[in-house]
Amino acid sequence: MGGGYGIAYLSNEVTFSPDEAMENLARVVKAQCTEFGLAIPRVSIEPGRAIVGPTTCTLYEVGTTKEVRLDGEKVRNYISVDGGMSDNIRPALYGAHYSVALANRTPSPRTRSSRIVGKHCESGDILISEVEFADDVQPGDLLAMPATGAYGRSMASNYNHLPRPAVVAVKDGTARVILRRETSTDLLALDVDEAPRSMKRGK
Repeated sequence: MGGGYGIAYLSNEVTFSPDEAMENLARVVKAQCTEFGLAIPRVSIEPGRAIVGPTTCTLYEVGTTKEVRLDGEKVRNYISVDGGMSDNIRPALYGAHYSVALANRTPSPRTRSSRIVGKHCESGDILISEVEFADDVQPGDLLAMPATGAYGRSMASNYNHLPRPAVVAVKDGTARVILRRETSTDLLALDVDEAPRSMKRGK
């Protein structure tokens, strides 16, 4: 019963509590069985996202930044990264929200209104629409976006023929690649090189 139990994507969200969820689920099942005179069944759940979601962090490299003046005096800093809707379609598809952190150095304590965008030249290729982020972010910086383990890789695509990134497992200070990075050779592997066949009837 259930599935896709929520996880904390943002700092103000609450992490899924198995004990609380199971207690509430059991209470409802027992009450309904009593009401309709049914035997209490064996109940199992598929926790899915609650297990996989928090385990993964996506790393992006900043490609460029630019200031965009909005209505009035407000200025937003657009931060473009080397991924986007091809590796995480959830923000574009149904408005999922994520947090982000500068991963390769200590950021400036000063922040500014920012938007994290992908490289696909699509108006909807936005990873984080609005975030107060370090004002000294620059090309080459690494951005870490946590909680991308559920529906990230499984929904990833080769949109605009962009190869999918590698997946690296990290444990006890060591790392190993468990899914290698795709290459242009992978993208071309389905191309068929054969002589054209006649489409005439009877051939």
